[in-house]
Amino acid sequence: MELFESTNDWAEKLQPLIDKYKEKKHPLNYDNLYQLMVAVILSAQDSDVNINKISPTFFAEFPNLETLSALTIEDLFPYVNKVRNFNIKSSWLIEIAQTLKSDKNIPTNLNDLISLKGIGRKSANVIMREMKAPAEGIIADLHVIRVAPRIGLCGESKDGNKVEKQLMQLLPKEIWGEIGMAISFLGREICRPTNPKCTECPIQNNCKYSLKTI
Repeated sequence: MELFESTNDWAEKLQPLIDKYKEKKHPLNYDNLYQLMVAVILSAQDSDVNINKISPTFFAEFPNLETLSALTIEDLFPYVNKVRNFNIKSSWLIEIAQTLKSDKNIPTNLNDLISLKGIGRKSANVIMREMKAPAEGIIADLHVIRVAPRIGLCGESKDGNKVEKQLMQLLPKEIWGEIGMAISFLGREICRPTNPKCTECPIQNNCKYSLKTI
């Protein structure tokens, strides 16, 4: 038997989760759109904690796209060499800087964001959520990919785009902007890979995994 029979059921059952994490800032440290975009690009296949360690020095040296656009890829290496795949990420940042030229030209819509090197749908959705732009998709990071199937929201998949598509088909657009990050925070804080803290979960009574353990 399915936990819920309609998108309205899902929206209602997930509301406590949204209430808990609504508008909570992403774990990446940033002060503006430029910093957010750079941090998101650098964080791909790396940890937010690691990016937060190197970002203060990076942003002090390169405070905007204008400063980045005048550099070579190799100029960035000393500042990002502790980041996974720093060489390709450096090339992405320089290309974006030389393409956009100014921070004011950084887009906050999905199509324009994903046209930039190093920004896929997940990254674009994160940027749009943090900038409070109208949602055009749902954040499907590694935590969402793991937790959403556990809850019973979608099937198992390691492909974030497939998970996002399933969630978009199931959930009403009104909650797209917050539900992805809410599930991500749930996975970071409560719904851990092993020994999840089900008794602390705001949706424990409507979670496939939790109901199986009762």
